[in-house]
Amino acid sequence: MKDNNFILWFDEIGIEDVPLVGGKNASLGEMIRELKDKGVNVPNGFAITANAYKYLLKKAGIEDDIRKILSDLDTHDVTNLRERGQKVRDLIINAEFPEDLKDAIVKAYEEMHTKLGYEKDTDVAVRSSATAEDLPDASFAGQQETYLHIRGVDSVIEACKKCFASLFTDRAISYREDKGFDHFDVYLSIAVQKMVRSDFASSGVAFSIDTESGFRDVVFITGSYGLGENVVKGAVNPDSFYVFKPTLKKGKKPIIGKKLGTKKIKMVYTDNGVKNIDTTEEERNRFCINDDDVLKLAEWACIIEDHYSKKAGSFKPMDIEWAKDGDGVSVGTGKMFIVQARPETVHSQRDVNVMKTYVLKERGRLLLKGQAVGEMIGQGEVNVIHSADDIHKFKKGQILVTDMTDPDWEPIMKIAAAIVTNKGGRTCHAAIVSRELGIPCIIGTENGTEVLRNGQKVTVSCSEG
Repeated sequence: MKDNNFILWFDEIGIEDVPLVGGKNASLGEMIRELKDKGVNVPNGFAITANAYKYLLKKAGIEDDIRKILSDLDTHDVTNLRERGQKVRDLIINAEFPEDLKDAIVKAYEEMHTKLGYEKDTDVAVRSSATAEDLPDASFAGQQETYLHIRGVDSVIEACKKCFASLFTDRAISYREDKGFDHFDVYLSIAVQKMVRSDFASSGVAFSIDTESGFRDVVFITGSYGLGENVVKGAVNPDSFYVFKPTLKKGKKPIIGKKLGTKKIKMVYTDNGVKNIDTTEEERNRFCINDDDVLKLAEWACIIEDHYSKKAGSFKPMDIEWAKDGDGVSVGTGKMFIVQARPETVHSQRDVNVMKTYVLKERGRLLLKGQAVGEMIGQGEVNVIHSADDIHKFKKGQILVTDMTDPDWEPIMKIAAAIVTNKGGRTCHAAIVSRELGIPCIIGTENGTEVLRNGQKVTVSCSEG
C-alpha cells in the first residue's frame, strides 16, 4: 500500500497522489510518468512521503508541544509569529529521528546510483512538498525550504530534518492562517531529486499564459544566469521572452518578443554553500539562453499545459520552473530540464465575464518607473524596509518599498497598499504574491529605495503597463 510507505519513486506517483507526497512531488511524478515520452526532461529521484513526516512527529511525541506553542499565535504580530515559528522549528530539528525512517532514506539515496544510474553519492536537491501546495487558488509559493547541491547520506538526512521543520516557517504559518488551513491538516513530503547544474548555465520561470493580461496564446519565459533562486526571489532583473503558441504548434519559430535584463549577479556553488557573484559585462549584454532553448521551453510549456488541462477537464494554465544543466562540456549534460510545474493561481480563477479597468484621474510628478504587475492603483505613505529583520516596523496601508521580497515578507505584503521593488521580473515572488493578493506592485525600478523616502505620500499606478 502506497499510504504506508516512507519512500515512493517519482515513477510510482502522479497528480492524484497530492495527499501522499504534496503538490511538487505529485507533479514531478506525473511529468516523469506521462510526459517523458513526449520529450519533456525532468530530473529523476524519489519522494519522502507525508506519512514519514507524521511518523516522525508521532515517534518523537512532539505534536502536543507544537499545539501548545501555537496556542496563542497572532500572525499579525510579527514578533509573536517569529518567536513561535522558531520554537516549533527547533523542536522538530532537535527531535530524535527514527532509525527505520533514516534507513529508508539512506537506502533510497544509495539506489539513485544503482537504480537510476547516477554517480555514487550524487548531488541532489532536497525540496519541500506540502500537501496543501499548488492549489488552484493558492500557490503556497516558497513557503517551505529547499536545499541545493546536497551530497552524501549525512548531508541528505540533515537537509531532510530542516525540510520537515520548514513546514513551520513564519511565512508558511502566516499563509496557512490567511488561507484558512489548519496547521495539523497540512503535512510535509520531501523531494530528493538529481541536481541540475544551472550554476554553470541558466535557469528561470515560464508561464503558459501572459502573466499580466491572462492572454492564452503566448508562453512568457524569464531567465538569468546561475541558480534559479535569484529569478524566483527577484534578486535580478531577468531576460524575458514571448512565444506565440498557435504558430509554434504548427512548427514555426514564433519568438515575438525579447527583452534583455540587467542580470547583474548569478548564484553559484562554493565549498560553503551558495553565494552570489557579479556577472561579466559580456554576460549582461547577451541573452542567457539561445532561441532554440526558448522554443524548446515554450514547446514543453504547451505540452505540460495541454496535459494538465486534459486531466482536469478544463483550461489549466501552468507556472513552470526550468534549469539548464551546465555547459555540456566541463559540467553537466547541457540539456534543458523542467524542475517544477504547478497551476497558475490568478488568471485561472478570474471571472472572464467581468472586466475591471483602473484609471488614474489626476497626475503628479513622476518619481519612478518599473514594470507594472496587474492593473490596480494604490496610494499611501512610503515605508522603506531594507531587511526582513525590520518588517515589524511596517504598518497596514503603507507602501512597501524594498530591494526585493522573498516569502519571509509575506506577513507584511498582505497589509500593504502597494509594493515597489528595485529588482525582479514578472515571474518573481513579489509579482506572484501581489497578483494573488490583488495588490498593485511595481518591480525592477532599480533605485526605488534611494528615490523614495519614509513618510512620503505617493500613488503607485499599474494602470498604464
